[in-house]
Amino acid sequence: MHRGAHPRPGARRALRDARPPHRVPDLERDRGAVRGCQVLRGQTRAGPGGRLLVFVLVAGGGKVGSNLARALRRMGHEVTIIEQNREHFIHLEEDFEHAAIVGDATELFVLERAGIARPPDLVVAVTGDDEDNIVICQMARERYGASKVIARVNDPRNQAHFDLLGISPTVSATQTIMALIEHEVPEHELIHLLELRKENLEIVEVQIDKDSPSAGKRVDSLRLPVGSRLISVMRGGHAEIPVPETELQVGDQVLAILEPGREDELRRVLLKK
Repeated sequence: MHRGAHPRPGARRALRDARPPHRVPDLERDRGAVRGCQVLRGQTRAGPGGRLLVFVLVAGGGKVGSNLARALRRMGHEVTIIEQNREHFIHLEEDFEHAAIVGDATELFVLERAGIARPPDLVVAVTGDDEDNIVICQMARERYGASKVIARVNDPRNQAHFDLLGISPTVSATQTIMALIEHEVPEHELIHLLELRKENLEIVEVQIDKDSPSAGKRVDSLRLPVGSRLISVMRGGHAEIPVPETELQVGDQVLAILEPGREDELRRVLLKK
């Protein structure tokens, strides 16, 4: 992994200790039955309009983590935030009071002080160190049974390590900015919008022009790549879900979902004569 080939001692010890402990079985969560009340696992509760509110543990109290935590609290969710830097923690404590924890989030006792054993409905690891983010997500899932984790990838070269360990979804500022640049200043007719690694799918956008072989054709007449489908057609500022009878027109912006590696096939069907 870049920025150090081996985990630092604290992270290495945390990985070694990340074995699932004996747990008392939780009551199976029935969303319909628990609205308006709390349940043991995750302390899920209902907010205004019956919207489910959850417990989120945020590891990393920098700009990303603190702004995320504030936004979640404004929505009514319960949030605990962990920050290792004491100066940063002092500022967090002013906003979050007892919901802010100072310490290294790769250490078990720090995570347990933050409520990891409940476990949280969602653990978000957004520290500035990719190794730490991996360790935090691994411990949350494997030792404490957290079902959902999200990790920040600081160095895109480390993405493969997250993928190898099945840590998904991940968020990379670099990749997000590059996707926005590609959308605003596209080098190709086909623009990558979103990658769904867990499902091994991606969403792309194409614009039908006057030279497109698909212009004037119905969706059911297109020989789309295996496993792909058109999911939206934007026309005149309005989006519609295409049906077999939908006819593509010049100027349409089309969203398609497909397996990675089949972009060239889709491009030939929709764009190239």
